[in-house]
Amino acid sequence: MSDAKVALGRRLFFETKLSLTGTYSCASCHDPARSFTDGRATALGATGQPTANGAMALVNVAYNVSYGWSKPTVQSLEAQMLEPLLNEHPVELGAKGHEAEIAARLSADPSYRSAFRAAFPDSAGTATLDWVVKAIASFERTLISGHSPFDRYVFGGEHDALTAAAKRGMALFYSARLGCGVCHSGFNFSGNWRDAQGATGAATFASNGTSTMPLRVPTLRNISVTSPYMHDGRFSTLEAVVAHYEQAGRPGTEPRLRSFELDASERSALSAFLQSLTDPEFIAGFEGERAHPVSGR
Repeated sequence: MSDAKVALGRRLFFETKLSLTGTYSCASCHDPARSFTDGRATALGATGQPTANGAMALVNVAYNVSYGWSKPTVQSLEAQMLEPLLNEHPVELGAKGHEAEIAARLSADPSYRSAFRAAFPDSAGTATLDWVVKAIASFERTLISGHSPFDRYVFGGEHDALTAAAKRGMALFYSARLGCGVCHSGFNFSGNWRDAQGATGAATFASNGTSTMPLRVPTLRNISVTSPYMHDGRFSTLEAVVAHYEQAGRPGTEPRLRSFELDASERSALSAFLQSLTDPEFIAGFEGERAHPVSGR
């Protein structure tokens, strides 16, 4: 890590020259205004091909032990970055087979030559895909969110940071009755180790509600700006997600989930707690840096 690498990675994250079409960037699927998601049910690649899952939030990814929805063996940001760059089925950025061309585009820009030289002295200012990946991963490691109302209440001792409703919702979230915190655990409200073991409650659900394959437990941080929800974007509101999990633990459905029923006041309280996990300072820190417009957004 270095300031020069992070600065270069930040610029490259929004750089459309990395894509096959020259019109797409990492930020096209990971928009800072949406906590680095894209507002789509499933993401689209540079050529318009849909991917199988939604774009995951990049918040606090430095703390992950694996990356992506379904590949626990991808255990570094550098390894993860190669997937959108080089995937062919479907095409995402579409760099496969065009690595030299993309590197030449960057190396032809004097400001990039200077930035690569500062970040990687051995590069002599010449861009390579390896340097690109390392720079972007360095930038992604700085995407730290930890000043939500929840953080201010729990870690900062600001007792008024959470509303009374949010505090009731927090008690419900961590209760044995609901068990939300069992899967959405730790500082990042996610399930790093559970996805590595393939034993999560976040899964692809068949028509009867049972899981058919294990998927990563995603972070709940900044969840108020990351709709639609679930890996396939099936729910547009947090209320719909909560209603789903009220049903998901019933007999004959997902055996690892709890069976519970909430009244209207409890649903409202749980929603208020989930809203408290959003960090306005983190979102505001990228004001003016937006994803490249994508048709149909």
